[in-house]
Amino acid sequence: MLFRRSKSPVVDESAAVAKPGGKGRPTPTRKEAEAAARERAKVPRSRKELARQQRDQRMQSSRQTREAMRTGEEKHLPARDRGPVKRFIRDFVDSRLGFSELLAPLLILIMVLGYGAAGSAGVTMSGFLMQTTMLLVIADVLWLRFRLRRAVRERFPDESLKGVTFYGVMRAINMRFLRMPKPQRKIGESLPDTYR
Repeated sequence: MLFRRSKSPVVDESAAVAKPGGKGRPTPTRKEAEAAARERAKVPRSRKELARQQRDQRMQSSRQTREAMRTGEEKHLPARDRGPVKRFIRDFVDSRLGFSELLAPLLILIMVLGYGAAGSAGVTMSGFLMQTTMLLVIADVLWLRFRLRRAVRERFPDESLKGVTFYGVMRAINMRFLRMPKPQRKIGESLPDTYR
């Protein structure tokens, strides 16, 4: 009786309140964690099993990346799209309507006209349209660069501006429905104050 273990009180898990910022699940016991680690460390017995395991991991990783590209979830995005600065740049570009978005459709139209689809007048018009498009896109890109760098400098004073223009312009010249990660902001929507 002297060395008998006392019974621990039973805890009702449904009564436990999830704390804000928690991971939403109980911490695994040591036994469960060690069992999971052993399972991960198991060496496949054959090359076929190893190939299957690697294929499954690649499929899961690409599934998570595709889902993150759709939802904008930071954790599974590619390294080039991660971080608060990149998220701000995406939101900044997506919340504006720029002429650069029309570059691809206009170039297709210019090519069709340039090959003589509308006769000699179409060829002349394609030349004029090409010059006008290039001037308007260059003006839009310069305006975007100026505004974007100023906004990034204001919100993230300690961050480097290296790559900001390239990332923003590459996103801006894509049509909205082709952008990846998918736009999370509507045109004209105001941006949040903090991105940390």
